[in-house]
Parts: sequence; C-alpha cells; structure tokens
Amino acid sequence: MERHELNRHLADFKTRVAALAVSLDLKNLETQYEKLIQEQLTTGFWDDVKKAQAQIELANEIKEKISKVEFLTTNHQSIAELASLAEDGSEDYQMVVAEIKDLEKELKTFELLVLLNGKYDKNNCILNLQAGAGGTESMDWCMMLYRMYLRYFGKKRYRYEILDYQPGEEAGLKSVSIRVEGRYAYGHLKAEAGVHRLVRISPFDASKRRHTSFASCEVIPEIKDLEKIKLNEEDLRIDVFRSGGAGGQSVNTTDSAVRVTHLPSGIVVTCQNERSQIKNKETALNVLKSRLLQLEEQKKEAELSALKGEQKEIAWGSQIRSYVFHPYQMVKDHRTNIETSQLEDVMDGDLDIFIDGYLRQVKK
Repeated sequence: MERHELNRHLADFKTRVAALAVSLDLKNLETQYEKLIQEQLTTGFWDDVKKAQAQIELANEIKEKISKVEFLTTNHQSIAELASLAEDGSEDYQMVVAEIKDLEKELKTFELLVLLNGKYDKNNCILNLQAGAGGTESMDWCMMLYRMYLRYFGKKRYRYEILDYQPGEEAGLKSVSIRVEGRYAYGHLKAEAGVHRLVRISPFDASKRRHTSFASCEVIPEIKDLEKIKLNEEDLRIDVFRSGGAGGQSVNTTDSAVRVTHLPSGIVVTCQNERSQIKNKETALNVLKSRLLQLEEQKKEAELSALKGEQKEIAWGSQIRSYVFHPYQMVKDHRTNIETSQLEDVMDGDLDIFIDGYLRQVKK
C-alpha cells in the first residue's frame, strides 16, 4: 500500500468512527448508561427480577457500544502516530498497513451491528424454506439452500434445531423449519427473506437442458412475552401425526408431531422435533403467535408506507436473489445489485456480502 493510499485509509477510518459516534449519540448513551448503573444501586432494584435483568442487559449493550467506539478511536490514533514515524517500505510501515486493515474489519463489523437496531433484531428466529413449483427440481434446490444456511449458521456460531422437516418423494426437500439461536440472528437473517432463484443444467434431465427453479425463505423473529398474546381455540385446527424424522435423525415411533392451522389467516405451523406431543404443540403455538404478530406489524408498516406515498415491495414472495450455475457462475442480489462469481463460496455459507449490503441499503 502506497503512502497516499494509507493516508486515505486513515482519514476515511476517522470519518467513519466520527459518523458512528454521531449516529449512536454517544454523549446521550453515556448519560443513559450512568443512569442505569445508578438504578442498579437503589433499594428494591431486584424486586422485579425480570425488569432488573432487562435493565442490566441494556446497560451491558450500551457499555459495549461506548467501549467499542473508544477502542476504535484509541487504536486509530496509535496507528496514525506509527504511520507518521514509519519509513515507506520498512517493516514498521508494513505492520501499520496490516494493523489498519485489521482495524477496518472490526469497524465494518461494528457498523453493521449499529445498523441492527430494529425491534426484534437481537432476537432468535425461525427460518422456513419451501420448495416452489417444479417438483424434484425445486425440492433439490430447497435442499441446497438448506445446506447453505446450515453452513452459514456454523460460520456465525449460531445454534439451531430442526422443528419440521418434509423430504421430497424422490430427492431434495419439500420444506423445513429451523429455529436459529444466536446474537442478532433475526437481524442478519431477515435479509434472506424472499424467493431465491436457481439457473442450472438439471441433473434430473436426461437431455441436459437448462432449468430454472425457485424456493422461498421466510424469517420470523422469536418474540418474547408471547403469553400476552391470546389465541381463540375456535380459530385453531390441531392435527397430530407420526413424525417423518429430519434427515439422518431417528424417527419418532409415536404420533407426536403436531400441525396447527390458524383458520382465519390460513397460516399452518408444524413441529416434530420433540418426542413429546405437548412440547411440539407448545412450540408450534409459539411460532404461530410470532407469525401473527409479525403479520400485524407488516400490515401497519404497509399502511404507513401508503400514507407516505411509498411503494415498497414486500420481501416475502419477491425474488431477491439469483444463483446461476450455467452458462456462467454468478450470484446476484436484485435488491442491491451486489453480485459475485464466487458461487461455491456462497453455497458454502459466505453470505455476509449480501446481508451487509442489504442492511446498509435499507438503513439509508
């Protein structure tokens, strides 16, 4: 890296950190943090344990943001000082270049974290994949997406459990429902909601023709305090059946799987991961409540957009990304126009380029 380029990196870094401090309203955050700490010292703070834990969690989150800005600022100053003393091409100069690159990676990660300030962004979530029309072709594509997301979870160190798994008759996957647990799981994965399109030479076509397949991804935040949401028993149809098992997992031999249909909305939720019918029913009802709450909030957002004169396409049901295997290799996100030829990396779970780009765009 040439000296003029290094100076540009250093100046750009300083500007971005300053912008973050303004965006976060750092002074107000510091005041808020001090107030929360003082409240923890008051008599009766632990009388309401749930409220106390929420306040401690909030204080820790605020402190983390304040500390990160201080860390980035201090390290930038140290690197800038070293850069002014290091001779071009020297070992010290190369060390400065390496350090600013590493610090820029941390800044980029923190910038994305600041963007994740939505109501449910910190929550766990439910990710549902559904094969589109097209039979075996689409089911095979659904399976490919399933593997892609499992690899993404591994890279993010998210824990997951399969709530429902419906294999295809010949190959692939009809549908799968996955509970994803991890910090900002919903905040990241909400960027994946929509229709994913595949273009390739079909391995199931003896004539080796090119096929286009579709599969949809739905992402639902796991919402706390669901006991406040009441469901009318008359609006529910509950079916019990024998679990089909998820992949190589053992198959339940009892009729423990539960399917809940919400008659007014037509929403269907299935859960078969537990051997207990009661636990499967409880999980399915909680997922249903989360979906109904999300649906209600989407309606409010749509009404607000209409009042503002905005025409925004709802992510669910829209084609968000194309994965082209033939005649060339490319993955393109149609919302951001971000594309890459590193198809294998993407299918191996490298999705940050798309998720990061989407989150930055919607926050503009």
